[in-house]
Amino acid sequence: MKAGIPPAATAAEAIALSDLVKCYGSLRAVDGISFTVPEGEFFGFLGPNGAGKTTTIHCLVGLATPTAGSIRVFGNDVVRDYRAARQLVGLCPQEFNFDRYLTNRETLLYSAGYFGIPRNECQTRADELLKRFDLWSKRDETSVKLSGGMKRRLTIARALIHRPRILILDEPTAGVDVELRLELWRFLKELNEEGLTIVLTTHYLEEAETLCKRIAIIDGGRIVALEDKDALVARLAGHRLRVVYARPLDRPIAIPGIEVEGEGQQVTVQVKDPGQIATILAQLATFGQILDVAVDRKNLQDIFLELTSRSRSVAPETLAGKRLS
Repeated sequence: MKAGIPPAATAAEAIALSDLVKCYGSLRAVDGISFTVPEGEFFGFLGPNGAGKTTTIHCLVGLATPTAGSIRVFGNDVVRDYRAARQLVGLCPQEFNFDRYLTNRETLLYSAGYFGIPRNECQTRADELLKRFDLWSKRDETSVKLSGGMKRRLTIARALIHRPRILILDEPTAGVDVELRLELWRFLKELNEEGLTIVLTTHYLEEAETLCKRIAIIDGGRIVALEDKDALVARLAGHRLRVVYARPLDRPIAIPGIEVEGEGQQVTVQVKDPGQIATILAQLATFGQILDVAVDRKNLQDIFLELTSRSRSVAPETLAGKRLS
């Protein structure tokens, strides 16, 4: 068995949120969201700052109490069955919150104590995790002497010390360089392939596009998209055609059924079917001499920005209770 990963279990709903609401005074931080995460999935939970991501996670791990609705972790209600539910979840926070006076090995042992793991057992687990995450040579040093990437790995190892069935990652690669980010992606893919359910929040949309199978996007406390990542990108992405003319146009471009943005020498056309690009270019050429053309495919970041900006332009009563899938 791999270090830190529990034995395989029968497929089940790892997480089930039903009409979750969390209010802070008059602020409705989470507004009736519902979704499930099957066991073994790598699930992306995305949204702009203040959208309700962290509040939802706090409710899930018991750091906040839901105002209404429910959350179940493998069938355990996170409020009524708090201990059972919390035992199944490992939380990897964005901020480093290590005790600077503990060695890295002691950090893992100390965390294991919260879950009632016998000392001999947790020593074995700690050593396995330190070796797996390439921290064995640093076991007797303190976290102060670790690089940023090593601290990230130690945070994940600490979240896995009690062998949870779910790992929640809150901005796991914030502030690390590209090489370290790729290294952490490799670790996370391995953990997921071994059966660990992973929930990821990130502002790096490339990260979610690379790692996640399914994605929920939250904005203003409401879910604005919940879909398989590939299906979401295929449905909403399309292509972007950028055209630069040799000189400023003397008349606006009007092509039936085609939305053209821009003016002067450069225009942009959103194209859903790439088979239309040649036809559209021929039509655009009738408005002036084309100097340059570029075609790029919209990615998850483009979709994210489009959905979150759109949700802010829609009246709250229009989105209330609506689920997009």
